[in-house]
Amino acid sequence: MQVITTEISGVKIIEPRVFHDSRGYFFESFAERDFRREVAPGIRFVQDNESRSTRGVVRGLHFQRPPFTQAKLVRCTLGRVLDVAVDLRKGSATYGQYVAVELSDENKRQLFIPRGFAHGFSVLSDEAVFQYKCDNYYSPESEDGIDLFDADLAVDWRTKPEEAILSAKDLNRQSFKDFDSPFVYEEI
Repeated sequence: MQVITTEISGVKIIEPRVFHDSRGYFFESFAERDFRREVAPGIRFVQDNESRSTRGVVRGLHFQRPPFTQAKLVRCTLGRVLDVAVDLRKGSATYGQYVAVELSDENKRQLFIPRGFAHGFSVLSDEAVFQYKCDNYYSPESEDGIDLFDADLAVDWRTKPEEAILSAKDLNRQSFKDFDSPFVYEEI
């Protein structure tokens, strides 16, 4: 696998080695030994999630508050999404900035998002199946989020706000300027 460092500390793009032949393709989507050595040494994933969405769906910007924060390893196994990770770590030089990466069943890229980030994605294809590994269990009481279309963050979701399909929760998220981050930057 090739690991690409992004402009935000700790967020990494992973490109697996894909082997093609007359039958199709094969690749290792996850190997704990390699992941710990090349991406994030202290991570141990405990929960896998999957969602299916249609074009125009935008999910996020989600995170869990301490002590139930989560690091995630995400990928799109069908279709295309624009995946976004926003730095919420107080004291970080990139606080409030984001990384946006297109993930698809064709490019097979994955994105590693450490704890202290809000995460979301926008569906760019007619349908998308999205999978993610988490290093902590889901805790409904700790769930939180930031407004997807917050003007201060200015994420280009490649979907117009008036055409976006959002959950009821995501329609009523707080603005970034009103957000009091519980996360503190630590060198990764």
